[in-house]
Amino acid sequence: MVASSVVMKNTTSLILCLTFAAIIATASAATRKPASSGYQPPPKINRVGGDPAPIKAPPRRPLSEWAVSPQEGKLAPFLQERPLTKTKLFDGGRFPSVIVAANGTVVATWGNKDYHTRRSPDGGSTWEKAILVDPSCISGGGAIVDEITGDLLVFTEAKHPPTDDQRLYRSRDAGKTWQRDKDFVLHALHRRTPGVIPSLHMDENGITLRHGPRPGRLIRSTGNFMGATISGGPADTFANAIYSDDGGKTWDTSTPFPAFGTNEGAVEELSDGRILYISRRHLATDGLDHHWKHMAWSHDGGSTWRDLRVSKVLPDGNSNSRYGLMHGLIRLPVKGRDILVFSNIESNKGRERGTLWTSFDGGETWPVKRLIDAGRFAYSSLTAGRPGTPSEGWIYLHYENYRGSIMARFDLAWLLQGEATGDGKVPGWAQ
Repeated sequence: MVASSVVMKNTTSLILCLTFAAIIATASAATRKPASSGYQPPPKINRVGGDPAPIKAPPRRPLSEWAVSPQEGKLAPFLQERPLTKTKLFDGGRFPSVIVAANGTVVATWGNKDYHTRRSPDGGSTWEKAILVDPSCISGGGAIVDEITGDLLVFTEAKHPPTDDQRLYRSRDAGKTWQRDKDFVLHALHRRTPGVIPSLHMDENGITLRHGPRPGRLIRSTGNFMGATISGGPADTFANAIYSDDGGKTWDTSTPFPAFGTNEGAVEELSDGRILYISRRHLATDGLDHHWKHMAWSHDGGSTWRDLRVSKVLPDGNSNSRYGLMHGLIRLPVKGRDILVFSNIESNKGRERGTLWTSFDGGETWPVKRLIDAGRFAYSSLTAGRPGTPSEGWIYLHYENYRGSIMARFDLAWLLQGEATGDGKVPGWAQ
């Protein structure tokens, strides 16, 4: 019985290593698979079936019938030159997220011991009292607005990964009330049984795809810690994503991000249908510089990732550490434009000096940056307001500060008053 168990574990590990090595070799000639660290697969959850092909469902509903409309608007509301505001939102704790519901209500989430939300129906001017969503789990990141139904989806986990207690909660009233989805199912890659289920904690918000081959698909970044925590994680941990074509009931896992030692990522869909993935890197054994964010793209709705690139502009946490830092990322809802805002720190002595970088070409260049907080700044999350609502034209940044969280609110005009990075130029149409 013991011998049989050992054989099964060794066989599973060998299959995972061989499969992932092939993906890495194809994705980038600059990367190579490091030696395995002898991990144990993390616990398995909610698995059904044998080894069927991935879901190939049709688009959920024609774009003209989506509940959240219009999804994209004009640039002008983001250029009104409104002043920066900051609000203390949560006391104590960690792990921020922020999304904007279909009606423009801003919903912030928070929690490293339990999981709370707070709502602002007036675009961030005032905030209602906190709502306890899950008293026993921490934030799983990846909050999503389903642009078809208007539902809000949030994720929790029982503890820091790995854990087999992963939960999904849904709100159908812009965050006033929440119900747990009891039938939440998360499959391993290609629905293999046995297979490794991704961890949810702690990633930037997910999105509903609009422009590419899978309109209506829900997708968020995730990761595989391969049986270890972040601080003690082996070199063969990796980022990936999960996606759903049935409104969040059933989720499939993408192929790995094309670099080992990655996790805590963010995804945004560009106007041409490609999906940009920016990942934190905890450990690099392939010669690439772990001090900078790693980037990859999907051309098939988030099923696979390729074209690995190391940014030379976006830092991965403080430069005196190899540890990296979770970041925020948002594409402004401006029709026909790929304006991205990225949040992290620019520091050589710890988690401080929160800074925002802006791109006007879908992440190819980041010509301007602006300091938003010279003090303590750790994990962060970004979102943007919706056309025709009180949130229109605003950009929201929810970040960890001293003993709690801060919600900052500003617009693109405020960002443009920052300093040049030397990486490209701000286009004339954006000024």
